[in-house]
Amino acid sequence: MLEHGGNLRDAARRFGQHDWLDLSTGINPHHYPAPIVAANAWHRLPEADPALAAAAAAYYGAPLMLPVAGTQAAIQALPRLRAPSRVVVAAPSYAEHAHHWSGHGHTRRQVDYAQLDSAVDGCDVMVVCNPNNPTGAMVPPQQLLRWADALAARGGWLVVDEAFGDTATSASICAQAGRPGLIVLRSVGKFFGLAGIRLGFVAAQPALLDQLADLLGPWTVSGPAQQVALAALHDQPWQDAMRARLCAEGERLRQLLAAHGIHASGSALFQWWPEPDAESFWQHMAERGIWVRLFRHAARGIRLGLPPDEAGWRRLDHALNEWNCVKL
Repeated sequence: MLEHGGNLRDAARRFGQHDWLDLSTGINPHHYPAPIVAANAWHRLPEADPALAAAAAAYYGAPLMLPVAGTQAAIQALPRLRAPSRVVVAAPSYAEHAHHWSGHGHTRRQVDYAQLDSAVDGCDVMVVCNPNNPTGAMVPPQQLLRWADALAARGGWLVVDEAFGDTATSASICAQAGRPGLIVLRSVGKFFGLAGIRLGFVAAQPALLDQLADLLGPWTVSGPAQQVALAALHDQPWQDAMRARLCAEGERLRQLLAAHGIHASGSALFQWWPEPDAESFWQHMAERGIWVRLFRHAARGIRLGLPPDEAGWRRLDHALNEWNCVKL
């Protein structure tokens, strides 16, 4: 099992019980106000509701979408739909992609974002997070589409994970997901702050979505999740207001870090930087009840999500002040 953010039980076991401020994920701390679901959502088998797929296609601008039990389900299943292939996964990025493409007979290598263009001709599948998690790096849509066309010409795939794309809508290529070989993943958990309902969507050509649906089997998305997501996807006033709020708070976080001498990059939902003393920073914050995401390996650094309220912003500011005093 790979390590992920949001693991507060691990934090409590190691550092004791705190009133934890969890900044270890990029999940929106201002979640969508989930409505009360109908009683039959708990009682009936959750047959697929075509209205949910239609609402997702309208919201994301895709021609066709398949609801899945979180994009994690698709990440684990897609490598099983191909014969052994040469796979390039952008690095650093969400670790589950590289982990699952390393099995099922595939030959997988990780390539830095700056080198992806030169790697297209040497692979059958390329996997890119856009915006990237954890760095926030972006690949322009036209470049992604050139790669998709080059891969499709020899039966390949471009898999684009747009889990953090809701606040960077101009970079999305969901509208182009009817092209051969292009697969786009979208998440309800990040922007809507509804990670607990485990829901995501896959945009691709109909034949590939049929294959994926057959592999995942029936009843993949719970009845309550379908009802809550349907309300969220239709609520454009909430979406517009939240998009503006998150962009403002993302900039606030970047400026707060810069005021403490930390030059970070990221998205509206998180900031990341290559921290030379990453483990020490992580421990310093944890001892103060602030849980941040530590990257120990190739992308050695720290990722911070948004505080949920003014008290959280003050705690973070105070802990950063103390960190600067420790370093002096």
